[in-house]
Amino acid sequence: MRNVIIIGSGCAGNTAAIYTARANLKPLVIVGHEPGGQLSITTEVENFPGFPEGVMGPQLVENMKRQAIKFGAEYIMGKVEEADLSKRPFRLRIDEEWHECQTLIVASGASARWLGLPSEQKLIGHGVSSCATCDGFFYRGKKIMVLGGGDSAMEEANFLTRFGEEVTLIHRRDEFRASKIMLERCKANPKIRFLTSTVVEEVLDVDKGYVTGARLKNVKTGETWTQDVDGFFLAIGHIPNTRPFAGQLDLDEDGYIVGHGGARTNIPGVFHAGDVEDRIYRQAITASGAGCKAAIEAERFLEANGHH
Repeated sequence: MRNVIIIGSGCAGNTAAIYTARANLKPLVIVGHEPGGQLSITTEVENFPGFPEGVMGPQLVENMKRQAIKFGAEYIMGKVEEADLSKRPFRLRIDEEWHECQTLIVASGASARWLGLPSEQKLIGHGVSSCATCDGFFYRGKKIMVLGGGDSAMEEANFLTRFGEEVTLIHRRDEFRASKIMLERCKANPKIRFLTSTVVEEVLDVDKGYVTGARLKNVKTGETWTQDVDGFFLAIGHIPNTRPFAGQLDLDEDGYIVGHGGARTNIPGVFHAGDVEDRIYRQAITASGAGCKAAIEAERFLEANGHH
């Protein structure tokens, strides 16, 4: 029986682990299928406070994990297959084993949607990114491509014009599902050009080890061509890792946890942290802040329920 189980080992889960471990709660952290979260696929992080020279993403999460372990957190590999949150203690099936806990912090994150092309997967962190606010700065004066057709694609394209000399917005349909106001804003921006009815066949150049271009195809005419590009940004959405909690935790139509004030969910004793609930900011620092909140809430909940 655990005081607290934390699901996820990104910035949110690791920060929650540091705080609950220092409160002497001996947290168990379930590492999940993307160890280290989104930062583990990021190369350099320049916007995490306290690192004026920047820090490698994987190094930053590893440091957080070491800090948590130092204070008594325990980490196990595995992912949550099933959860029973109908009563306390809560029960989780991790791989084949059931674990029980008095409080639960869900920090399982949201996985970026990728195209799934082998070339794209190999170049993640080397010119392929799913986060404009994280990586836009690296493409000053360069050619940028954004893939997507919704508001987040428009927002990313607009933001990236601060850095890039040109931004090409690629969408496989000829209609955008973005709101009118966001679309107008992009159309009014002279740096943005639109390529509709277009799909990406390959990201170049895996042999060089960084992005140099993309092979594109017009789905209506079948014509293919290559376009030079330095930064390739995906804005086709994220998938929150909440499947085991469907029907128990309040989720919105996209599967994100619905917050109930602070770090609370609709179930007392279950708390959320990071991208599993946050579809707006998605930064390492906001995820860490959310992990801190969830830990403090869990600690207070245990105290109020006589577990301290």
